[in-house]
Amino acid sequence: MSSLLVDNIGELVTNGAGEGPLGIRRNAAVLVEEGRVVWVGPSPYAPAADRRLDAGGAAVLPGFVDSHAHLVFAGDRAAEFAARMAGQPYTGGGIRTTVGATRAATDNELRATVRRLRGEALRQGTTTMEIKSGYGLTVADEARSLRIAAESSTETTFLGAHVVPAEYADRPDDYVSLVCGPMLAAATPYAKWVDVFCERGAFDVDHARAILACGQAAGLGVRIHANQLGPGAGVRLGVELDAASVDHCTHLSDADVDALAGTAHSDGSGTRTVATLLPGAEFSTRSPYPDARRLLDAGVTVALATDCNPGSSYTSSMPFCVALAVREMRMTPAEAVWAATAGGARALRRDDIGVLTPGARADLVVLDAPSYLHLAYRPGVPLIRQVMRNGVTP
Repeated sequence: MSSLLVDNIGELVTNGAGEGPLGIRRNAAVLVEEGRVVWVGPSPYAPAADRRLDAGGAAVLPGFVDSHAHLVFAGDRAAEFAARMAGQPYTGGGIRTTVGATRAATDNELRATVRRLRGEALRQGTTTMEIKSGYGLTVADEARSLRIAAESSTETTFLGAHVVPAEYADRPDDYVSLVCGPMLAAATPYAKWVDVFCERGAFDVDHARAILACGQAAGLGVRIHANQLGPGAGVRLGVELDAASVDHCTHLSDADVDALAGTAHSDGSGTRTVATLLPGAEFSTRSPYPDARRLLDAGVTVALATDCNPGSSYTSSMPFCVALAVREMRMTPAEAVWAATAGGARALRRDDIGVLTPGARADLVVLDAPSYLHLAYRPGVPLIRQVMRNGVTP
């Protein structure tokens, strides 16, 4: 059994026991065996190991956990982005443009896009990435999207209810029946989660409830796109159905915040339903940012994710989202880093990632900086020196 010691760490973010909310340890070391963390402690007292990685006094943190991404698609929507920057509002209607391109693409073309974007994200420190379907919207295309997604991630989400495709525009009830029936059956072998875009212009709360309930009955966990474009019942529906995560949360009422806060664990460890915020979408659509401070002050667990997709947030960079969260959503640097690591893990109901504690997966990032603070302090700078996933450097 080979072992690896990562030592001479100037500042180690553990998200466990240690200093402050990030569980920071100074002059620290991490021992890895068989892809898992087996020891964390002061560098001078580190056990012997077969191999050694000298962090050179830099900061080390858990790999980022991106719990919301749409990577299976073809084409791009750069012209749509340019139009928005010229003043055209975002409505979500451009999704159908991507649907057409995705249906026309070959498996290998879709696979190449997923691998390219997954590689981009990994180089920027993302060691776990959820991947959704949602640009096929036929039984065959949703199944192949998830099959391709599953080649790059175990966190795959069936989003057949992204929008109603053009051929069902006048028959939304029929499309919901298709999603709940043959499409779900074809998707389930490749999916861990079910999701719905519960929004004006997409699916109303009754259709969303029906689809999510069918997904639950098929053994899938629940996630939901909610309250992005305006107020609505999506967040409270997510709480009702014990969703792991309600995503976007841009337009929240007091009742929405209270519903999320009401899912708090009795041990004070946060809420069972996580609010996943996607600041890349607000940046790319020139929309108001979610009020993360309001959620945090209410005791709601918050995650950050990229929402990587070709229309409303074409970024794979979690460091960029951390910087946006600090600058635009009133999060502290520590809150943003926690949300991008442990928070993302909570949104996936995982406790083996997003932390660097004994028993966790050895996913870690060495920064080219002395502190995690530099992720927000130096936005846009390539600060990821080295990435390790499952104890291996990719």
